[in-house]
Amino acid sequence: MQLNKILKSLVIALPMLTLAACSSTTDSTTNDGVESSAQQTVSDTTANGNTGSGSNVIVGSGTDVSIDSVENLTVEEVKKQVMDELRKRHVVYFGFDQQAVTAEYGELLQDHANFLIDNPAVKVLIEGHADERGTPGYNIALGERRANAVVKYLNNLGVSSSQISTVSYGEEKPVNTSHTDAAFTQNRRAVLVY
Repeated sequence: MQLNKILKSLVIALPMLTLAACSSTTDSTTNDGVESSAQQTVSDTTANGNTGSGSNVIVGSGTDVSIDSVENLTVEEVKKQVMDELRKRHVVYFGFDQQAVTAEYGELLQDHANFLIDNPAVKVLIEGHADERGTPGYNIALGERRANAVVKYLNNLGVSSSQISTVSYGEEKPVNTSHTDAAFTQNRRAVLVY
């Protein structure tokens, strides 16, 4: 029985380790941060006289944020646009009865971490959710473990604990109310709310 559990663990762990080992790293100049990128974009665009054609700001590890009219944008307005872009990519999904953050969400969480590090006054709420299978008490605890897993991941990336709070909704706030595997998959999540 123990050998069976070990083999199952290896089947899950080996692909994750392979993905982590094969992932590429980004140059530190790409990850300078939202605010410095925003200031650089605004000053470069203004210096070049290219104020009407739009520009892009690179957030974190390659997320492009399109900025339409840089002419009259302040750093705060650019920061707001970046935050709006991050709000579009704010969900981490989990496997059935799992609370570990998988490697596929590394880039997404790195982008959020870069933004939070560069903007220490900004706070984020991590909502933990579960599908309807299991008892309500178990699902609340599972949602909390999922939220805490995202918090730990962000903390390991350098985000201050004072910027993060958590709440678990368990099965109470499903995205999809149907009773299919696809619906259950959508409901097993942690959501970053600014």
